[in-house]
Amino acid sequence: MKQIKTLLFATALFIGATSFTNAQTKLAHVDTQKLVASMPAMKAAKAEMEKMGKTFEADIKEMMTEYQSKAKVYEAEAATKTNEQNQSRGEELQGMQQSIRQYQTDAQTQLQKKEFDLLKPITDKAKAAILKVGAAQGFNYVLDSSEGSGVIMAAGKDLMTDVQKELGF
Repeated sequence: MKQIKTLLFATALFIGATSFTNAQTKLAHVDTQKLVASMPAMKAAKAEMEKMGKTFEADIKEMMTEYQSKAKVYEAEAATKTNEQNQSRGEELQGMQQSIRQYQTDAQTQLQKKEFDLLKPITDKAKAAILKVGAAQGFNYVLDSSEGSGVIMAAGKDLMTDVQKELGF
């Protein structure tokens, strides 16, 4: 009787160990930064961001040039103007400086919003493709192996080429 119990226990232990090894998690990895950077839509988004940035930069440069030329004129004419006129001109120049700073802040905010609006659909598309490829190949988890992500990859399936195929490039 004791031998039967031992045999049943050993059999149960063997079945449990076999089930455990079969139920182990399958892992894969993909460098999402590299994936997103290689997407054609990303190149178009970068070009649009650069164009918008250059427009803001040109506007700010024009505003600064106008401010500097006015400041030179006001400085040259200061001796011939009354204190009230000089004070009024000084306030005008301060207002121009404040307008330039406000425009710079608004431009930065608009650039950040535009970047988010352009990148969100790209990253969402990449994420959907990663999930689809990972599920199709039977992976439970797909880790981000981008530099600085905290994941160090020694081995494991790299899904980069499969995800790029899924995205059509």
